[in-house]
Amino acid sequence: MNASDPDAPDFVRRHVNLADARLGAAAIRCSDDFFAAMGRMLDPQPACFVPGKYDDNGKWMDGWESRRRRGPGHDWCIVRLARRGVVHGVDLDTSHFTGNFPPAASLEGCQFDGDAPDAGADWFPLLPAVDLGGNRHHYFAIESARPCSHVRVNLFPDGGLARLRVYATPAFEAAIANPDGLIDLAAALNGGTAVAANNEHFGRASNLLLPGRGIDMGDGWETRRRREPGHDWCIIALARPGHVESIEVDTAHFKGNYPDRCSIQATHVTQGSHASLVTQSMFWPVLLAEQALRMDAQHHFREEIEPHRIVSHVRLNIHPDGGVSRLRLLGRPG
Repeated sequence: MNASDPDAPDFVRRHVNLADARLGAAAIRCSDDFFAAMGRMLDPQPACFVPGKYDDNGKWMDGWESRRRRGPGHDWCIVRLARRGVVHGVDLDTSHFTGNFPPAASLEGCQFDGDAPDAGADWFPLLPAVDLGGNRHHYFAIESARPCSHVRVNLFPDGGLARLRVYATPAFEAAIANPDGLIDLAAALNGGTAVAANNEHFGRASNLLLPGRGIDMGDGWETRRRREPGHDWCIIALARPGHVESIEVDTAHFKGNYPDRCSIQATHVTQGSHASLVTQSMFWPVLLAEQALRMDAQHHFREEIEPHRIVSHVRLNIHPDGGVSRLRLLGRPG
């Protein structure tokens, strides 16, 4: 769930934000970004406001902001998504933009194999012009079934957008296999999502699914210190159901706060809600029995994986609490 808005709609939880710069999304062209660079709106962190911070062009704003338009037309920005996918919803976030937000915006998409769409690109509507307000999230469900690699956000006529988030199902056929022919079934870029977690006090469970190793202790899933019996957990929906053949649990940067042990349960789910998954997950079969963990280390498990049928969801348990940077579930789609 969007940490800055606990009331965000379900598509925020169910799908991956392909406009996330950490995944490889990039703002590649815009009509104007005089006041604030276009790339800022792809920052996955909630937008911030820094009182008294100015640069050579005026007040520093955390987002994309064009100058005041004095002629006809409107401002626009083209974003290359992290991976081609089918868009299910967007968040047009105007956080901290009060007297400088655009009154309206729209969104278009296209499928283009290169970095920047040319004049012949086939742009199609994703979201018609909608009214915007200042300093808030604007969530809109998208019904288009056409995959796109790029989106173009249009501001009418000008103004600032703190964040653009494009929630989509990535094209799984673009997933990259390792030398053994295995695909990371949990990777966000392949469509894996964090469904639920009992605690995300210091870091969100969705960070587990990001590419690369964590850049610091804040780039992982970390729970508060547990002061009662039990253990912490999170539930991951795989990009595709499959057989898991190799598991990596990475505690990069977690030294005085890594979990003592971890275990994984898994099953194949065809029906039910997120709430029912939480209850049912307590009784899922064991995929990986409890394994000791070390600080700031990559842990690889293969022979330790229990025999299993095709699974679609896993529950990562950390005993009793702490932080994990990345989780890789390498396998073959079933």
